[in-house]
Amino acid sequence: MAARNVAEYSSIERCNLASLDQKLALAKQGAMAGAKAAVVATIATAIPTMASARMVPWAKANLNPTAQALIVSTAAGLAYFIVADKTVLATARRNSFNGASLCDKH
Repeated sequence: MAARNVAEYSSIERCNLASLDQKLALAKQGAMAGAKAAVVATIATAIPTMASARMVPWAKANLNPTAQALIVSTAAGLAYFIVADKTVLATARRNSFNGASLCDKH
């Protein structure tokens, strides 16, 4: 199948392409926000987890390196998905209040 110029697409196809581009931009924005939150959560949980595993007697006896890694990675994963989801939803909500898009006017 030969490549088509953008001008050759119908108005509905152009709207679908624009919608897809917008969805991809929203996903990328959410992923970046989630990654930043995961980095912060990793640092925020790794420091107290490692410190307590070396200083607190109960933690020293019960938290092996696997348990410590599980605590830190769970916090990072939760932060990533929560922030990414909230970012995508907030951006979509904000865009929905901006009025009808150009695709709705054909």
